[in-house]
Amino acid sequence: MNLALKSATTILPVDDPARARSFYEQKLGLPHRGMTWDGNDLFGNDGGPMLQLMPVKDGKHSEHTALSFEVSDIERAVEEMEANGVEFQDYDLPDLKTDHHICTTDDEKCAWFMDSEHNVLCIHQPLGANQVEYQL
Repeated sequence: MNLALKSATTILPVDDPARARSFYEQKLGLPHRGMTWDGNDLFGNDGGPMLQLMPVKDGKHSEHTALSFEVSDIERAVEEMEANGVEFQDYDLPDLKTDHHICTTDDEKCAWFMDSEHNVLCIHQPLGANQVEYQL
């Protein structure tokens, strides 16, 4: 079996499923696919990657980027997402600095934000030979 040819599902922990569903539907505009057999919200497009929101009781979430969406124009994506109520993180560290929420490296531009459940998410735009034509 070649897993590279299969669709993958990212599962994110959420404290409040209704609040998280609203964030992913309303602020990020992801299509809600319904519920899984065990009652978790599922987002995604036919044949593409999926996102499942899994309620947790311990409130534990990852401290690193849990999910990154590739975009073709990060400046426009940041602007549109901010207009939709998404709050981006800014960094001023020795190896990570943002300018207008965007960190630029030789290979890509990235901008980080948190979902309603404090999961760290990212949008990124590959640069140069790494560019592809995907949009959020």
